[in-house]
Order: sequence, then C-alpha cells, then structure tokens
Amino acid sequence: MNNFKNDIIIKQILVIEDEPNVAAFISQGLQESGYKVFVAYDGLNGLKLLKQKQIDLVVLDIILPGIDGLAVAGRIRQLGYESLPIIMLTALGTTENIVKGLDSGADDYLIKPFKFKELLARIRARTRKKDIIENSNRMLTIEDLELNLDAKIAVRAGKEIKLTSTEFRLLEYLLKNKNRVLSRVDILENVWDINFNMGTNVVDVYVNYLRNKIDKKFDTKFIHTVVGMGYILKVE
Repeated sequence: MNNFKNDIIIKQILVIEDEPNVAAFISQGLQESGYKVFVAYDGLNGLKLLKQKQIDLVVLDIILPGIDGLAVAGRIRQLGYESLPIIMLTALGTTENIVKGLDSGADDYLIKPFKFKELLARIRARTRKKDIIENSNRMLTIEDLELNLDAKIAVRAGKEIKLTSTEFRLLEYLLKNKNRVLSRVDILENVWDINFNMGTNVVDVYVNYLRNKIDKKFDTKFIHTVVGMGYILKVE
C-alpha cells in the first residue's frame, strides 16, 4: 500500500506522559480508535522519538522528569515542527498555567482528570486541521529548493531539476518531513510499497541518485546521513 495514493493513512500519535497508568490509558484508547501510538515517559526520550518517527500529533504532559512539558513544546517548535499539533495535559487548571502552555507552543490543552472522548475529539479536530493546511500547501520548500506538487517540478536556485517519479516521491517525503530523522524502513513504507523487500538497499541507491541531482553542485547540502538511524533533510 503506497501512502502517496488515496489510501487510508494511519495517524501516528506521540504520547509524552510520565505516569504509566495514564500513558497506558491514553495509548490503549488511541490504539482502539485506529491510531498508531508511541509512548515516552520523559521529555528527552519524547524528543528522540519525534525525530525518529513520522508523528502527526503530540499529547504532552506538563509535569515531566528532567525537562518539563513547557520546555519540550518549545524545543519541538525550535526543531522546525511548526505545524505539528501539540495537545498539552495539565493538572494545573489556572488561566496563568494554561496561557503558559499555549505560549510555549501548544495548540490545545486538557485539564486532568479528563474524559477520553474529549481527548479523542480534540485529536480528531487538530489532525483534521493539519491535513487541511498541508493539502492546501502544494509547494514544498527548503532554502532555494522548491518542489511543485501540482506541476511535478523540482527547482533549485531557479534551475529545474529533472527527477524520475520515484525520485520525486522520495524528495516529497523528505521535504514533508524535513528536520526529522527517517529510517530506511520509514522511507520504504512511505515511498515504496509497504510490503517491499526490507532487505534491499534501494533506499540508499535512490538517496544517492537524489543527492547527485539536488546537492552535488551546491555548497549547501540538504540530505544528510545519520549513522545507524537513516537520513534527514535539513539545512546543514
């Protein structure tokens, strides 16, 4: 199943919550509602998972060990995830605390204890809004590289770059997930068929093809290898 066709795409939710019972409650409910869920019990591991997975929404507790949820939300925005929805969970329901959460980068908040149906409704609303924004943005860019999804044209520094259909899909996926580390399995599942032979080195071959076309002749490189993890598209 190719995610670039009109197939049903399973949304992936990252839950950052240090209370195991609460995390399990949210995770189980979301999985039963058709979502794929990743759980982190502290902020640093949450940020690590965010870079490794293609996350569609973050459910984030404020009170966490190490760095708190406010700092985590701020870091998520600093890493370039401007449109990633963040729903913050707080036991502190005062206006001041809610404002702090929203100012840190959160899009929405829920006060503990909450009803799961309400969380689910918030998640549906936020992911739906994200989809509308992304579907209306038919031009993907990073610095001087542009990808026109309607005309199927790639341009860097004002010059058109000829891409094969597979190279175009690969670049589209990398651009839609810029600043995220993408594993070879992530790329295979989203650019090629989900049942594609996972033992192949086709990802490395096509990343190399793409590098030769969009990076080789330029001082600023966009596609970077993260040893042992995969690839990331970002400004060096």
